[in-house]
Amino acid sequence: MRRFTIVVFCISIALVSYAQVRRHAVDGNAGITQTVPQFPGSLLAGLTPAQTSSFNAGRVQFLRAWNNIDGLGPVFNERACTDCHNAPAAGGGSARNVTRFATRVGGVFDPLTSLGGSLLQDHAITGGPGAQHTFLPEHVPAQATIVVQRRSTPLFGLGLVDATPDSVFVTLAALQAARGDGVAGRVNMTDNLRAGTKTVGRFGWKAQVPTLVQFSGDALLNEVGITSPDFPSENCPQGNCAELVFSPVSAMNDDGSAVAMITNYMMLLAAPNRGPSTPDSIAGEQIFESIGCSECHVSTLTTGSNAIASLDRKTYHPYSDFLLHDMGTLGDGLEMASSTGAEMRTEPLWGLRFVTRYLHDGRATTLEDAITAHDGQAAAAKSRYTALAASERAQLIAFLRSL
Repeated sequence: MRRFTIVVFCISIALVSYAQVRRHAVDGNAGITQTVPQFPGSLLAGLTPAQTSSFNAGRVQFLRAWNNIDGLGPVFNERACTDCHNAPAAGGGSARNVTRFATRVGGVFDPLTSLGGSLLQDHAITGGPGAQHTFLPEHVPAQATIVVQRRSTPLFGLGLVDATPDSVFVTLAALQAARGDGVAGRVNMTDNLRAGTKTVGRFGWKAQVPTLVQFSGDALLNEVGITSPDFPSENCPQGNCAELVFSPVSAMNDDGSAVAMITNYMMLLAAPNRGPSTPDSIAGEQIFESIGCSECHVSTLTTGSNAIASLDRKTYHPYSDFLLHDMGTLGDGLEMASSTGAEMRTEPLWGLRFVTRYLHDGRATTLEDAITAHDGQAAAAKSRYTALAASERAQLIAFLRSL
């Protein structure tokens, strides 16, 4: 579990309590009224004062720019969560990609850990006057035959995903397999560090991370270079662990409190509500269902029992099953936990109207391009999409833009 990349972020905005406004739909569709969050990045509705305080304290850590004395690096990608996740507000994504590299030898996947893989850290700390060593940013080694980009994704609503029992995802996989139509996802059983066993992964492009707290600690280490109890070992620059002797801070960088506060912040971020509906978006949702998109992009899930009332048995709408699916040529070639190179986790579509680049590497700049890049288990749905009339395709896109 050395180099998961989970990018987390935040940006500086005034702290606000979760507020909702009633807003009528556009295009004269006065019969449809939407309830939408006043600001993306708001906290969950119904939190207690203590929980709101926890959210705010976590947000401070989320905004924090780490430095050398804090334990930054020695190699890292960014100093603060906000450097990677800043649009449209705290909790969103960004144009920042990270690079992963690996190879395959004799059909066996090799993450090139000995050369700094699979995650490349493209920044390094610099020493002050009299520094004994110069750390260098990592580069893709010549041995790498797999080089891929990973897009920074939004964090809205992840507390709801974290609060969903493993059994929900296991059941979804079983139901899909029972259909027998060739579209069947599976859970990625992955190491749960605190449970000491394998549990269902749900975070990351390969569903390789099982819990939000592990997601936070992983990101803090691999993106910022901050060690913590669950992730106590520094990343060796380009795989050369001998360089770590020159690191200005050799002790544990975080005693676990920063990870806990960042986790609380993400746990209490509200999910993105739907935008205003129009006649076209309503028709597009029906088309989305009819051509099979919803087989993987499952609209509705429900959390389990939770001590936080705002997460307790709540229905939410991520438009994802959080399962691995064989995506054929769209797969990125990386293997994480039990995933194959062709498998990718179904990307949640909630908040899609705030996203400007699509797919795991951000290669698609339009929703049409993203849909037509689908392959593998999604190839049949893509074919049904391309067979639609132009007006129907426009309606489906209108639906996606309402999410």
